Amino acid sequence: MLWVKAFHIIFMVTWFAGLFYLPRLFVYHSMAEDKTSTDRFKIMERKLFYGIMTPGGVLTVATGLWMLLGDAGAWLLTQQWMWLKLALVAGLIAYHIFCGVLVAHFKADNQKHGHVWYRWFNEIPVLFLVLIILLVTLRP
Repeated sequence: MLWVKAFHIIFMVTWFAGLFYLPRLFVYHSMAEDKTSTDRFKIMERKLFYGIMTPGGVLTVATGLWMLLGDAGAWLLTQQWMWLKLALVAGLIAYHIFCGVLVAHFKADNQKHGHVWYRWFNEIPVLFLVLIILLVTLRP
């Protein structure tokens, strides 16, 4: 089970790398004014979302479920901190899906927000990361 936990952490780091970087691309994309730049951002956003973020997220959730369904899973599900962590992961999944919606809007040249909005949007995964790490480490 330690191998599964190790891969869970590796996939989580990969997922968060994308969750931190994609909204930053949105900031720069929303400020781009020439077609060459916007086309380049569309490619970068698509590759990051589908090639790194989504596999990282799916594998993070899969290995997490594997651990929950394993021997220790029954004990973990009796802990309130685990239920709060799972709620945060559900929120993170919703954030991920919304990022996919934003990728589609940028692809269609139909983005609706300015760079300041995307700068604030970029900070949301930090809150999820801090709370999840605190819950897993401190297990209050």
